[in-house]
Amino acid sequence: MKTTLALIFLLTGMTTMAQNTFIAHRGASYLAPENTVASAKLAWELDADAVEVDVHLTKDNRVIVIHDKDTKRTCYGKTNLTIAKTPSILLRDLDAGVWKGEEFKGEKLPFLSEIIETVPDGKTLVVEIKAGGDEIIPALSRIVDNSGKKQIIFISFGWKTILATHKEFPDNKCYWLSSVKPGLNKKMEEAAAEGLTGVNLQYSIIDEEIMAQAKELNLEVLSWTIDDPKEAQRLTDIGVSGITTNRPKWLKEQMNQ
Repeated sequence: MKTTLALIFLLTGMTTMAQNTFIAHRGASYLAPENTVASAKLAWELDADAVEVDVHLTKDNRVIVIHDKDTKRTCYGKTNLTIAKTPSILLRDLDAGVWKGEEFKGEKLPFLSEIIETVPDGKTLVVEIKAGGDEIIPALSRIVDNSGKKQIIFISFGWKTILATHKEFPDNKCYWLSSVKPGLNKKMEEAAAEGLTGVNLQYSIIDEEIMAQAKELNLEVLSWTIDDPKEAQRLTDIGVSGITTNRPKWLKEQMNQ
């Protein structure tokens, strides 16, 4: 009897883990410079289920991968450049890797197309639209069409932006991002009515009440950014389907223990 119960517990645990998706936040950003090809490739090597990157639109209408609106924090150069006001050729001259370590010296700010090229079969790329609003969508459409890859999903804090993205990419999953709990119930109802796939929420605001509403509305819930195994397990237990983390391999191993 004890053996049977142990087996049931083991299989239940395996099922719970299998239901979850581990999303590498800006790639394997704990070990490599965030939002670079090196970070994305390392995340795939570490068996992440998905990689999340942030995109901005440059002055010459190129979609470039970087979190911030300027280059001050993550790029080495004499001048702090604002992404929206700078041609991509100048942005690509900067070093986006050396701040993380000498072994990453020479890493460029990647174009989104370069990140998409790294995505293996069976894996997913999560693209967060940081800036550019509706203006970035035609460029995104060209890039995705040219890539021939279907496993791309979109997220954004901008409500109008994510709705416009969903309209342009009706066959791709789209999630609205939020870190604010007040008003979330109403916004989730609107997300469902607009046909969005779900919401992507800061982990600390997710509770059983939110998950119950999401289930009722048939919305998926993704979460960010979790590097604590206990918190990742809590979210998994209440039905969150995606865990965004800086440490995908380590977090998986810790949870499996």
